[in-house]
Amino acid sequence: MLTKVKNFFIKYSHCWTLLYFPIYMLWFTWLERKVTPDSDYTNLHIYVDDLIPFCEWFVIPYILWFLYIAGVMAFVLFTSRKEFYEASAYMFIGMSMCLLICTLWPNGQDLRVEGFDKDNILTSIMGFIYSTDTNTNVFPSIHVYNSVGAAILIFKSHILKKYNWIKISAVVLSTLIIMSTVFLKQHSIVDVFGGLIWAAIMYIPVYCVNWSKVREVIKNKSMSKKKVTTN
Repeated sequence: MLTKVKNFFIKYSHCWTLLYFPIYMLWFTWLERKVTPDSDYTNLHIYVDDLIPFCEWFVIPYILWFLYIAGVMAFVLFTSRKEFYEASAYMFIGMSMCLLICTLWPNGQDLRVEGFDKDNILTSIMGFIYSTDTNTNVFPSIHVYNSVGAAILIFKSHILKKYNWIKISAVVLSTLIIMSTVFLKQHSIVDVFGGLIWAAIMYIPVYCVNWSKVREVIKNKSMSKKKVTTN
């Protein structure tokens, strides 16, 4: 058993980036306790939010988000070291910046319904979510950010390049998850746009910048300065 575990970590040594996840969860838990519904926070509630009705059916894609993100990250872990490092940078840095924003600028919303018109398993699940997840620390929406990130990882995967049906499915699921955040009154439309904009911003340093070339340029400049100093 120990040999198998050892071989696993040798083969997939790049999984070390997952060691950051417990740190992230500690930060998230601390923030949830610090900024509560009774705290003084910026209420992100705009007129458009009132036009969106509550719909308990969206709890299905909302919950699927957990399996979706974990599944995509696991797939990339086992298929590409380079893509997993990019995924880790995109997800962890992006999520951490979301928490930093909430830490420096406490925010929340007052959109949640006080009572459900229907009594079924979906509203029961939604009631549980309301009781365990505060209505604070909502901007930018991490649900939205990670949903976009998961779709990007699928589109970037060299293995899934020819599987258009998987790409289309990813777009549909990501869209439904993003919609669920407002139809379940978990987020304001402001949070959604914040998550989308942040997802677009983070795409640039992770996927557009050639960091190997940047390091090479910095290294060459450093060597040139040393030569000048020596002479």
